[in-house]
Amino acid sequence: MRKVALVTGASRGVGKGIAASLANNGFRVFATGRTIGNADLPDTIVRVPCDHTHDDESARVFQKIAAEADGLDVLVNSAWGGYERMTEDGVFTWTLPFWQQPHHRWASMIDAGLRAAFINSSLAARMMVPRRRGLILNLSYWASRKHIGNVIYGVAKAATDKMTSDMAEELRPHGVAALSLYPGLVRTEAVIMAAQAGWLNLSNSESPEFAGRVIAALLEDGALMERSGKVLVAAALATEFGITDVDGRQPQPLTLAEA
Repeated sequence: MRKVALVTGASRGVGKGIAASLANNGFRVFATGRTIGNADLPDTIVRVPCDHTHDDESARVFQKIAAEADGLDVLVNSAWGGYERMTEDGVFTWTLPFWQQPHHRWASMIDAGLRAAFINSSLAARMMVPRRRGLILNLSYWASRKHIGNVIYGVAKAATDKMTSDMAEELRPHGVAALSLYPGLVRTEAVIMAAQAGWLNLSNSESPEFAGRVIAALLEDGALMERSGKVLVAAALATEFGITDVDGRQPQPLTLAEA
């Protein structure tokens, strides 16, 4: 039986790549986003327009999955507005000190990102717990452990990792796993634009599809529950599982010092 996945924020970026990768690995994929109807995704993916800052819209997504699929095996919380508008009026605002940060960045990362992940996880758990299996996966990054980019980014990622760890504690007796996954530098549309402007080096970057390959392998991992609650690095898992990127390359796992 095909595994069922929900990937939020799949209109673009890493969410789009993960959704496509899971579909190519045989998953039945539901993908959400405000502009998901315009996304270049495989035809097999069920597109569900959704703004995850509105809880009623999120609830309708899970109602649709319950009505059309045999449960839910994995939720990938990728909905995130934090990488939008990195440049404003020709100025790269991403690394400005907190007192100069545009206030919209807080809403993009905390409301559209962290809060949406919490709501979606609670809805997913209600489907997974009775079946005593499933994976809730939250995309995060090294900014939870060191200052990278800006203060808001660090707050959002640290909160994501703590949320994941505590969710894992409560889900463990029910056979459901929760993980934080750290991609490397992903060649999303926004990242490529920043690289073209000379702000980023893409020599050890990952395709948006790479994390999806890793997630597909995680679902087949007999040690999944032993990993629950942990922070995992996508490139390190790929090395462990023998997975390469879409171009055949083996991205090198970042360390805390290198991130």
